[in-house]
Amino acid sequence: MIPAENPLFRTTVSPSDASLVIRYTVLLNNAWFDAIAPYHPTAVGIASRLGRRPATERVTNRERNIAIMYASYRVLNSQLPQFRAQWREMLTSTGLDPDNDSRDTTTPAGIGNRAGEAVIASRLHDGMNQLGDEGGRKYNRQPYSDYLGYRPVNTADTIRDPSRWQPNVVTTGNGVFRVQEFVTPQWSVTRPYSYRDPAEFPLPPPVNSDAVRNPAGYKRQADEILHASANLTDYQKVLAENFNDKFRALPPAFRHIAAANHYDLDRFVFLDALSNVAPFDAGIATWHYKLRYDAVRPFTAIRYLYGDQNVTAWGGPGQGTVTDIKGNEWRSYLETSDHPEYPSTSTAFCGALAQAARRFTGSDALGLSIRVARGASVVEPGITPRADTTLGPWETLTEWEQECGLSRLLGGVHFRSAIDAGRDLGRRVGDRAYEFLKKHIDGTAPPLGS
Repeated sequence: MIPAENPLFRTTVSPSDASLVIRYTVLLNNAWFDAIAPYHPTAVGIASRLGRRPATERVTNRERNIAIMYASYRVLNSQLPQFRAQWREMLTSTGLDPDNDSRDTTTPAGIGNRAGEAVIASRLHDGMNQLGDEGGRKYNRQPYSDYLGYRPVNTADTIRDPSRWQPNVVTTGNGVFRVQEFVTPQWSVTRPYSYRDPAEFPLPPPVNSDAVRNPAGYKRQADEILHASANLTDYQKVLAENFNDKFRALPPAFRHIAAANHYDLDRFVFLDALSNVAPFDAGIATWHYKLRYDAVRPFTAIRYLYGDQNVTAWGGPGQGTVTDIKGNEWRSYLETSDHPEYPSTSTAFCGALAQAARRFTGSDALGLSIRVARGASVVEPGITPRADTTLGPWETLTEWEQECGLSRLLGGVHFRSAIDAGRDLGRRVGDRAYEFLKKHIDGTAPPLGS
């Protein structure tokens, strides 16, 4: 198995780059599903139809694991070709031949190769602009670049409309500063797996983010962010960091469920695929509404409201709570992601995964906790937490998804209305994702292309 938190992934995208992180993982897990479908009594692939293998080939996991490895190899080379040497080593380290190009579906290598290639082909022109050729671009292609023509109303220096998204200025602390751009706005028109159109999930506008029509609500939600910032505990800080990192936030939940239920390889792969399809499709829906509403982030609202006035808030790494930070200097505990605020994608991810898992298992039970070592904070390394800390325990998926949402407010990157909307949206998409995958497990999915 290839863990989603593979360090090579981290060299390519930030753990908070939701659209790209989940794309890599959903394609990989889609390939796993398609690679083992021929060995299952009823399952059919999502992107392929590769026949049915004899039951004798299910006596051990050997054939399925080989098929999974070759499918992974194809997808990883497609998504991250710069690491081709490492992907070859992945196969050779298990005694497999990376030059085995068989397409023979009576062999696990052939099944894996064809499953991986089918997944790749099915997603090359799904709207995400993976090849950089959308809009008719022929030369100097820019993979995953925007072709919808999004332009922010506000600039990094000027707030023209305090209700709308403003690009932030970010830095790694090395003297180089960068103005954000809305990352992959075309995710909003990318083809989902489990539904046809994000408009199937109506979402009201963020009325509290309208500074002109609702100034009281605008100020109230900004002040809630400031209050949370001023009262951050070590637990809250590491909770916010945990759910901000998409590589480590989602996998522990479904892996714990799989382990607690003693799932065999098939059930693990089915749950793994579901736990990626559900957030992927939820993310498309959130991007649809992010693009539609283009809502203000907390840092802009606080700077707009308070400007040169002193506020009480977290003062930055290692500073604790201070009373003399100006509104213009305030920053969220977490780095603000490069896309509009409403709804919360992280919360939608958690809501979608939790609801899909409930449907899959027939239970809300989770029983997960995560240990964070003293000083392991990314934002305040060596300082936070001051002692070993345990996140959770989350006895239920409901508790887990609630703290996932709360972490976005504590981190200062989302207002409460975006969290509530994201959770509701995610749950609705989670239901659709479960129904979609169940049809593929049962073998009742419609023919490809229908």
